[in-house]
Order: sequence, then C-alpha cells, then structure tokens
Amino acid sequence: MHRYTEETDRLAQAVIDYTRRRMRLDPVPLDGPKPYAELLALAGETITAGGLGGEKALQLFDDVLSKACISVDHPRYLSFIPAAPTEAASLFDLVVGASSIYGGSWLEGAGAVYAENQALRWIADLADFPAEAGGVFVQGGTLGNLSALVAARHDALARREGRRPDRWVVACSAEAHSSIAHAARVMDIDVLAVPVDDAGRLTGVALAAALDAHGIDDVFAVVATAGTTNFGIVDDLASVGAVARAHGLWFHVDGAYGIAALAAPSVRAIFDGIEQADSFIVDPHKWLFAPFDACALVYRDPAKGCAAHTQSAGYLDVINDRPDEWNPSDYAYHLSRRARGLPFWFSLATHGTDAYTTAIESTLAVARAAADEIRARPYLELIREPDLSVVVFRRLGWTSQQYYDWSDSLMKAHYAFVTPSAHAGETITRFAIVSPRTTVADISGILDTMA
Repeated sequence: MHRYTEETDRLAQAVIDYTRRRMRLDPVPLDGPKPYAELLALAGETITAGGLGGEKALQLFDDVLSKACISVDHPRYLSFIPAAPTEAASLFDLVVGASSIYGGSWLEGAGAVYAENQALRWIADLADFPAEAGGVFVQGGTLGNLSALVAARHDALARREGRRPDRWVVACSAEAHSSIAHAARVMDIDVLAVPVDDAGRLTGVALAAALDAHGIDDVFAVVATAGTTNFGIVDDLASVGAVARAHGLWFHVDGAYGIAALAAPSVRAIFDGIEQADSFIVDPHKWLFAPFDACALVYRDPAKGCAAHTQSAGYLDVINDRPDEWNPSDYAYHLSRRARGLPFWFSLATHGTDAYTTAIESTLAVARAAADEIRARPYLELIREPDLSVVVFRRLGWTSQQYYDWSDSLMKAHYAFVTPSAHAGETITRFAIVSPRTTVADISGILDTMA
C-alpha cells in the first residue's frame, strides 16, 4: 500500500488523464443525484476484503459515482452559492494532496503557511485592515463564524476580568446566515435578532434601538452580513460598526459570499465600514474561484484569536514555545489542518489580482443583465435590484408546486440547476451567479423555460 510500484504509476497516469479530460470539458456535464437503490445496483459494494484495485475504483467513480453528483462548476448551476475554481487552483489541489503537508504549524509547514498568509494579506488589504491583521483558512463559513465568535467571547471575558453574565448574547440581523444561530447553539449562547430595514439591511439605527431595549451587559458581539445568501444584501456596515464600537462590542462581518466583491470597483462602496470590523470571513471556494473547501477568517488583531484558540499539551510545547512563528492552528477551532488555502494562493500567484477584479466584474455585469432580462418578460417580476450577483424574482401566477416541478424538469433535462427559495412566506426563485462562464444567453434560456 505504501510503495510506488508500476501499478501505482499506471494509476497516477489514469488519475492525471481523468483530470485533464474533466478540465477540458466545456461545459462540464451537469449530471445529478440518483436514488440509493439505483446507485446500489450500479455500483454495488465498493469496499471489499481484497480491494478493487485503483484503476477499477477510478473507473467506477468515472462511470457511476461522479455522474450521481451535480457539477458545482457548471455555468448553469445557479442555486445556493456555486463554485467556479480556476484551472490553476484545481490543478494545484492535486499538488497539495501529493505534497503531504501539515498546515497547522510553522514548524511543519512554514512554506505553505507563508504562501497562505500572502493570500490572506491580499484579502485583508481589500478591507483596509491594518498591517498586523491576519488569520487562517478554515473549512467553511460556518466554522469561520463560530471561531470568530469564540474569539469575541474570549476577548469580552478578558476585558470584563472574568465576570460572566448569566447568558452571553450575540446581536445580528433577522436575515443573518443560519450558521450564526447554529454557532449560538454550539456555544450555548442567545441571539438578539434585530429587524432589518425596508431594503433588507441591518442598520446602526435598528441595532442601537435593539441594544437600548435589551441592554448590553450580556452582549459581547455584533454580526453583520456582507452579501446574504438568499438576496445578496450587504448590511449598512458603516453605521453598524459605529454602534458596535460605541458600545465596546466585537464587530464581526460574515462575508462568506459577498466580500469577494471588495475586489470589484463598481460595488466597492457598498462595503464601506468593513474597515471597522474586528474580524470577517470570506469563502474563496465561492466567488474567489478556489476549489472546495476554503474559508478565510481574518482578524484585525490576530493575538485575540490566538488567545482564544491556542491549544496546550505536552506534545505541543515544541510548537507553542516558538512565539515568533505563525501557527494557523492557533486562530480557529481546529488543530489538524490541511493547507487548504494553497490552491487559492496558487491561482492568485498565477493569474494576478487584476484578473480577479476582471472576473468578478464580469459576473456582476451578467447579474445586471439578468435583471434586465427579467424585467423584459411580462410573466416575471424582479423582487429586488441586485446589490451583488444574486438575482431574485418570481414567476407571476405560479404556485409553490409549479416552482418545484419546473426546477425538477430543468434538472432531469441536465440543463440547469435552479432551485426554489422562499421569502416572506412566498415561494420564489433566484440566480446566484459567480462563474465567469455563465453567460446572458444561459440566463435567457432558463427564463424562456418559464414562459
């Protein structure tokens, strides 16, 4: 198992051939899920005492298993928040796996950590964060938000000299991502949900009113959203940040999807106030063209993240006794860690940051054109002008079931993946456009199927 043999060499060539074939497809097949019984009939039992052999297992994946997965990088995958990794990022993901790098400490992965930190620095600069800012790449936005809130609570406890309220509270908008409520359950804290304004944004006025009504003795953090998943709405970061600072509260911004648009001059002003944050997250595997999975968690003052997350044990002394070295495991709720930021770094280093600006601006242009296409069709209605690249609309006269039947028909035809969503008790639908390969023709073709 642990020797490079002629059989291994054949398998390596087969894997490379598969990768090249898959990456040459334009577009990639959409594919889609299959019922368990059908998969069992097609694939059978794949784990056996003697093994299938690498080439046979790869063929099984190619012929059966991969085709039962939706290709997230398909240009007409427009549900949830898609992914659109560059070829450079996807290829370097193979290198990361083959290199067998532990990315948790400088001692074991100094070169990888250096490269990841270069990519984090670019993100921090987009937000006008200070030179000492820094952070870590974690699995996804849920873990990034949780880790930031753990650091925020630890900092609040230190500032209060150990005095704990009966229950800690985090304030956020009623439209905050589900991961905030989930983090609260994990941390056993409460959520103060603040109403949004008519534009769907959390504002400083509403936050101040909610804090005045509730009191701030038990509140330790405020979470704003920079690009909600359902609508792509960016909260009023400047006013929210000002209120958080006035009350001495940690200000965290969940920008898992939207903060990538800091690189786009056409919408940069929407994010004014991000520079006030104590921490923020953005997922490169969404709109920054990296493969799954990678979330960048950035702290204004990384020492506060380190104070909350550094683990202690006898076997870790050799790492912890090097205070001048940067250990990524110290900045989030994790220890063992893949160097998951490297594919993003490699793509940035390969293409340059200007290419990222161009790519993001191109998707914003398609989103604006999609809004125009919707307005031009009498059977459709745009629900809200897009702030970023999420376009939300309704098909006039449709029931909820008709949305689901339409979505299923697109999937069965392997044409597009566009799922229904919900807003204010109404079934609607939406496009989440992050791939530069998605064209106005793709959007127009999908809209025509709703006529």
